[in-house]
Amino acid sequence: MRESNWSVAANRVLTKAFTITVVSLCAFGLFPASRAVGQEQPLAHFGEYVRQAVSDWNVPGLAVSVVKDGEVVFSEGFGVRKLGEPSQVTSSTLFAIGSTTKAMTAAAIGMLVDEGKVGWDDPVTKHLPEFQLHDPYVTREITIRDLLTHRAGLGNADFLWYEQETTIEEVLHRIRFAEPAYSLRSGFIYQNIMYAAAGQVVAAASGMPWAEFIQTRILDPLGMTATIPTASTLSAQPDVAEPHYDTDGSVRAISNASVDVIGPAGSVWSNVDDMSKWIRMLLANGVTETGIRMINPSTVAELFTPQAIVGSSGFYPTAQLTNPNWITYGLGWFQADYRGRAVDFHTGSIDGMVAIVGVIRDENLGICLLGNLDHAELRHALMYRVFDLFDEGESRDWSAELLELYSGIRDRAEARQSRADEARVEGTSASLPHERYAGLYADSLHGELRVTVEDSNLRLYYGPGLQGNMSHWHYDTFRIKWDAEWRGSALVTFILNRTGEPIEVEMNGARLRRMAGDVQN
Repeated sequence: MRESNWSVAANRVLTKAFTITVVSLCAFGLFPASRAVGQEQPLAHFGEYVRQAVSDWNVPGLAVSVVKDGEVVFSEGFGVRKLGEPSQVTSSTLFAIGSTTKAMTAAAIGMLVDEGKVGWDDPVTKHLPEFQLHDPYVTREITIRDLLTHRAGLGNADFLWYEQETTIEEVLHRIRFAEPAYSLRSGFIYQNIMYAAAGQVVAAASGMPWAEFIQTRILDPLGMTATIPTASTLSAQPDVAEPHYDTDGSVRAISNASVDVIGPAGSVWSNVDDMSKWIRMLLANGVTETGIRMINPSTVAELFTPQAIVGSSGFYPTAQLTNPNWITYGLGWFQADYRGRAVDFHTGSIDGMVAIVGVIRDENLGICLLGNLDHAELRHALMYRVFDLFDEGESRDWSAELLELYSGIRDRAEARQSRADEARVEGTSASLPHERYAGLYADSLHGELRVTVEDSNLRLYYGPGLQGNMSHWHYDTFRIKWDAEWRGSALVTFILNRTGEPIEVEMNGARLRRMAGDVQN
């Protein structure tokens, strides 16, 4: 039936009025644009994409949450907590969030700034009088801001804590023996120990340990009831993912590596449901979903203000595809532009666990991904996929592109290792019988390393998780394969004096001197 002119006109008026109403509601956030009538949800098929990516990357399990305009618009688990077992990953499954903890530590400092107890540019020694670095000038001048921005002049020093029996006090005492890798604020080298020092500042200024501060000032107000600040209570948690590692193409479960000794750098365990609350608070400029102000807006802005320039060597290989014009580091956040949008994000990586938290603050958009396979870089792929889906529905296949990129990186690394192995000189023999190499070797910076003879084999001990048997490589160099095989291997060289006695041992560029009078136990 043909409509009358009045009917056609009336329909046009009603349609226009409805359209104006929807647009107005979208503008005021009362009717999110992604939910407008006739439009498909940006994440309508995202779950299918994640499921395929999990399969392509051979990841046992992961969970993802997405926050948009103050609401959780996606929160789901995929795969299993442990290979060979039926327990499924859900949005409430706990994972190690790794170095995304750093943003919480920076926020904790920010809370103390709001209270006037700390200043971003306070000298560290104002709060930690015993703090000392190798250079007296740097000791005097280094600030709290420097601790949070990886510009303190130090190289990587994770050997001070990784799989060691030590305390944060001992770690911070020994760091004074580490020679600088560059002058203060002139470079950028990612540094966990300085974040541990920032945690000590939190304790000194607040009167409570860092973990207690995180619990009472961040987790509790946000209602992050499942989250724990350290792994010390992990065994009591009911829903926990197991870490996994890919060894020669075979993925298997491995043991957890605790980082509690440097907790402020990466010890928090959480799930994506809880992490969405953390993201929503940050995107709301410091206000919780219940209306509680946790951090002043100016302080939130400072957390995301660029503090240090990051060179390509200090950033992620994803830059080969995203082609950022600038890369910086804020206070606990990497920063770069992507398709004309400012992205703040951080990854977390601990043996067998991965995490990524990313936000586009201008668009009130955030994502958290937690997974249980070591360095599974689909985390970047899924973050950029979400960002694309909320940018006019762009559908670049980031999973496929990054899988190809990282496969090439792995192949080149294996080729480099093969070339290094070719440098082995065949047909040589050790200068001494095994018993002569045994003993205790020590250094003020690196601690103690013990070499023993067990069942006619040399064996090396360098902390609870770094021990293994040694086999002759060439001359007085031996190759150690760690018992925890996912930690790989290392070459250990004994340096002899003029009388043929071993006086030093070198491993990974560090030299430890043999202790006089020490004998094998």
